[in-house]
Amino acid sequence: MVKLTKEHIRQIADEVDLGFICYYNVKTNEIYSLPDFDRGFYYEEELWKDEIKKIKSQLKYCITFENMSSEQSFEIMEDFAHSVEDEAIKERLLKILDRAKPFRNFKYEIDDYPDLREKWFKFKSDRICKYIEEVIEYFNDSDEYEKMKKYLKK
Repeated sequence: MVKLTKEHIRQIADEVDLGFICYYNVKTNEIYSLPDFDRGFYYEEELWKDEIKKIKSQLKYCITFENMSSEQSFEIMEDFAHSVEDEAIKERLLKILDRAKPFRNFKYEIDDYPDLREKWFKFKSDRICKYIEEVIEYFNDSDEYEKMKKYLKK
C-alpha cells in the first residue's frame, strides 16, 4: 500500500494547484513535476526535455497527479462561498458563481477581502490535499498498484 507523508501531499497539492502534473516515484519517494502542456499554459517543452526523459524512464514506478477538473474546482469555490459567515459577502460570491467567468470574478471578489482571501487559500489548499489523498486511495484500490508491485520487487 502506498502512503505519502503530509509534506509530500502538500508539495504535490501545491504543484498541481500551479498547473503542473506531478509524479510520485513509489520506489524512490521522489516527486517530479512538469507543466501540463495540454492546459494552454505556454511552456517550452524543449526546456523540460531532461525532466520528461527522466520521468518517462521511471513512469512504471510513478503515481500521476493531474490538476482537478473545472467542475471540481468550481465545487470548491461553491463550498467555500457557502462557508462564508458574512451573509452579504456569501451572497455576492454565490451570485458570481452563477454568472459568466466565475473563476476570474470569484478571484477578483476575494481579493477585496484580505482576511477572507487567506481563508480561501487555506480552504482551497486543504481541499486539493484531500483530492491528492483520494487519488492515492484510488490507486491503492486499483489494479495499477498490483501491477506496480511486480516492478518494486526488482
